[in-house]
Amino acid sequence: MTHRNHDHGWGARLRAAVAHRGRLCVGIDPHPDLLAAWDLPNDADGLEAFAEICVEAFVGEVAVVKPQVAFFEAYGSAGYAVLERTICVLREAGTLVVADAKRGDIGSTMAAYAHSWLGAHSPLSSDAVTVSPYLGFGALDPALSLAAEQGRGLFVLARTSNPEGSELQSSQAGGGVSVAQSVVNAAVEHNGAEPDLVGLVVGATRGHGLDLSNFSGPILAPGLGAQGATANDLADIFPDSRKLLLPNSSRGILREGPSVTALRAAAAKVRDEVEAALS
Repeated sequence: MTHRNHDHGWGARLRAAVAHRGRLCVGIDPHPDLLAAWDLPNDADGLEAFAEICVEAFVGEVAVVKPQVAFFEAYGSAGYAVLERTICVLREAGTLVVADAKRGDIGSTMAAYAHSWLGAHSPLSSDAVTVSPYLGFGALDPALSLAAEQGRGLFVLARTSNPEGSELQSSQAGGGVSVAQSVVNAAVEHNGAEPDLVGLVVGATRGHGLDLSNFSGPILAPGLGAQGATANDLADIFPDSRKLLLPNSSRGILREGPSVTALRAAAAKVRDEVEAALS
């Protein structure tokens, strides 16, 4: 495995971005209902207009932006072309991009997914990508290796905020720990050699049931805003994980569009609330 200098890797870039622009991660989720609310057509042209407005609003205001890949994929090749341009413009402007693709597979297929989202020459190349460990954490090895080589990051689904995930994620794995806790423990082990390489996705909801006291990497925490969590809840939900906690708000901010000024103001307001709550 080839390792980049940590000073130029994902962890260093993330820490620098958070220090300058706070911990909030804002989603770009062009849901059909939002396109309609913004008076945009439900087609690739509407998708592109939506993405362009978001980029203009969030660049320079927040550290991390998370495009939800599914809402672009729904438009086929035209949607992927919009996503490619969106990722490129955000990264060129210095905004970190987490592609919310939730990929998970085995062997050469996992390697292909990794190259799609983390490879240096892919048009979809992002700073980090969300991945699923539920074919076995070891199946993520191609993505782990490429992320380390390219100075990128992974966010591994551990304890998601959807109620359907609870039965699987809370069930007992080997050693008397939950399946979700086993994912956390594997991430801790991997980050011992490559700090911050493996982040976790843990929903910002009470009762996640995880021991995160040994985990020092980044945590992407969806659920802020539209799903009910407030900034003031974060310190209680994540008492050991404040430094690289990235609360995610998507539709709670996006509903303020299509005004660029209103979107930027909404993002700044939530960002400042998060920083005040976690300081």
